[in-house]
Amino acid sequence: MSKKAVCILSGGMDSALAATLAAQEGYEVIAVHFNYGQRTETRELESFRLIADDIGAVERYEIDLPFFGSIGASALTDRSIDVPTDGIAPGVPATYVPFRNGIFLSIASAIAEKHRAEALYIGVVEEDSSGYPDCRESYIEAMERAVNLGTRDETQIAIRMPLVHMSKAQIVARALEAGVDLSHTWSCYQNEEKACGVCDSCRLRLKGFEEVGVVDPVAYVERVEGRG
Repeated sequence: MSKKAVCILSGGMDSALAATLAAQEGYEVIAVHFNYGQRTETRELESFRLIADDIGAVERYEIDLPFFGSIGASALTDRSIDVPTDGIAPGVPATYVPFRNGIFLSIASAIAEKHRAEALYIGVVEEDSSGYPDCRESYIEAMERAVNLGTRDETQIAIRMPLVHMSKAQIVARALEAGVDLSHTWSCYQNEEKACGVCDSCRLRLKGFEEVGVVDPVAYVERVEGRG
């Protein structure tokens, strides 16, 4: 029997690399994407579909979670809150979506149990990120314990986070090495045609490409290399 991995795939660079690594490690990939009312929902879904094709996902789920808009409290889901564009500041930013990864992991774990998958991949990054609390290694480890306590005795799901201690430059370099088509990925928090270049996610991405010495293939309104 082939081994299976559920991969949470946002359409961004990090999750694209994590899913690619799962495929290269011999897993049949079940790709899962969440539409939760984020500003760039349409472009992220487009990227998800391209990446799922790139890695040969055997099955894919596109799950709508409209309740995130009702909860609000994040610049990604509440348009009355501005996306920060002045540079990466300490602390938890306005783009943090309350307990997003916990909700995503819970749903992905249900899918993993259904398919008897042995692994669940998520592209969280702790070392060089926006400071989201649900991207911490200790949190993901705790979720793994909770998932395995709350599923059948024979269900054992390993939540893998291969990027958690990488810098963005290391992620860019590893993605290029692994053959990820980075033109298919989308990281911008607020634009869908051309990336803004000034939100936290764009700044981190551009900084990673700059440190590797490679030009990001994605189109930008403004590029802020060296000013992250």
